[in-house]
Amino acid sequence: MTPLEALSALLLLAGAGFYLAGTVGLLRFPDVYARLHALTKADNLGLGLIALGLALQAENLAAGLKILLVWPLVLVASAAVSFAIARRAHELGIAPAGAASPVQPAGGVDQRGGP
Repeated sequence: MTPLEALSALLLLAGAGFYLAGTVGLLRFPDVYARLHALTKADNLGLGLIALGLALQAENLAAGLKILLVWPLVLVASAAVSFAIARRAHELGIAPAGAASPVQPAGGVDQRGGP
């Protein structure tokens, strides 16, 4: 095993570890907001490590760059989807665990101040 292959294997294992941590957070955290936080942080870092590990094993530079291009695309999509889920949970009045008072649903009012 060459040092490059060893580094690639280490990155892949570390990425899988972050995915495992995100899954544990999904199963263990009490509310939708904490679960989203665990998933977005751990899975995005896990994907970055896995993409880097796979890029090191790519046959050429172009293939490695294509693999690495997946990571920023998923980062943007993950942020947008997580925001949409959290916003909808807030609109439905779902309060974070341990909140002192319940969240008031938006009731169809656009809170962004737009037209």
